[in-house]
Amino acid sequence: MHEVSFEETLNGILERDPRYPYDAYDFVREALEYTQKGVAKANRNQARHITGQELLNGIRGYAMKQFGPMTLAVFEEWNIRTCRDFGEIVFNLVEAGQLVKTEQDSRADFEGGYDFNEAFRSPFLPPSRRAGSPSGSRTPRS
Repeated sequence: MHEVSFEETLNGILERDPRYPYDAYDFVREALEYTQKGVAKANRNQARHITGQELLNGIRGYAMKQFGPMTLAVFEEWNIRTCRDFGEIVFNLVEAGQLVKTEQDSRADFEGGYDFNEAFRSPFLPPSRRAGSPSGSRTPRS
């Protein structure tokens, strides 16, 4: 029996759902591995199922590590505009047999998530321009 490779699986997904490019799926797979390693380390090297929220947090950390201030530009290029898009990618992989889910997992786990501007742009802004910064905190020049 021929085992289907990740690349073959993605080609099938992209034929059915062309919203996100190959690189977006590859990134989510890498971010999942990054998240699993972090969760296992925190649990004394015991692997366990990753929740949608944990994966979103892992995606944020991995994206910042990989792309830094270019994260939003990369995601926009990949048609990823909200956390919901990550859920669509994850569940396309689940439906293709590349990932497994529990009965509690659903696309709704990726709704809401975090605001992309706050998560990926705000950390690179000067403190006076960050969300929640007091508007009167600037020191007047003499």
